[in-house]
Amino acid sequence: MSQILPAGALAGKTALVTGSSRGIGADTVRYFAEAGANVVINYRNKAPRANKLADELRGLGVEALVVGADLTDPDSVNAMFAEVEKAFGGLDILVLNASGGMESGMAEDYALQLNRDAQVRVLDAATPLLRDGGRVVFVTSHQAHFIRTTPTMPEYEPVALSKRAGEDALREKIPALAEKGIGFVVVSGDMIEGTITATLLERANPGAISQRREDAGKLYNVAEFAAEVAQAAIDPVPADNERLVGDLGSFAAE
Repeated sequence: MSQILPAGALAGKTALVTGSSRGIGADTVRYFAEAGANVVINYRNKAPRANKLADELRGLGVEALVVGADLTDPDSVNAMFAEVEKAFGGLDILVLNASGGMESGMAEDYALQLNRDAQVRVLDAATPLLRDGGRVVFVTSHQAHFIRTTPTMPEYEPVALSKRAGEDALREKIPALAEKGIGFVVVSGDMIEGTITATLLERANPGAISQRREDAGKLYNVAEFAAEVAQAAIDPVPADNERLVGDLGSFAAE
């Protein structure tokens, strides 16, 4: 893994990434640890994977706390932050990475529960722990960020709408966070090669990813997009609170 953030840039800081046992979340948490941060790895049901990652990151000389939590369950979320407070006393970086809604067998409103309600709940529970100078990063997709102006694949639309609803709800918190000295950034990317969502979309709509790759010219892979998410945690907050990653030619601005 190449060093993405400057060595020591996050020494003494604590970062929590939701949904970080695999994929974009795991790579983001790794970049933070490589920059010297103590990290909190959150997972829903991939405990062995989360623990393996934690062992690897402890080898870098940082502390790694592993906390399982169902983000749609308020008690579970509160218990997670109680553990964070006990272990580290506070939090400097919160990355809201976990999302979903294409899984089979879930309640009809599951996408909204996870992508909107749970995101707000996690931020609200974390806010008392976030230190002055802290940063909150919300991870989304162009398909969701631009859903009001640019239609997406029917298979992805419920997820896109719920993630945009989550982004809007979180943006309402920006003034209150700013008062506490906490920055907020939305990181939006195109379809990412190798993610669960891309795999599920490809299954539902064969050829969708290769068509998107052709239209965009290039799709970022997991490690490349995670590097943008990690960078958003330390770069100055953009005036519009957003960092758009990859080709925008297919998306109409609002």
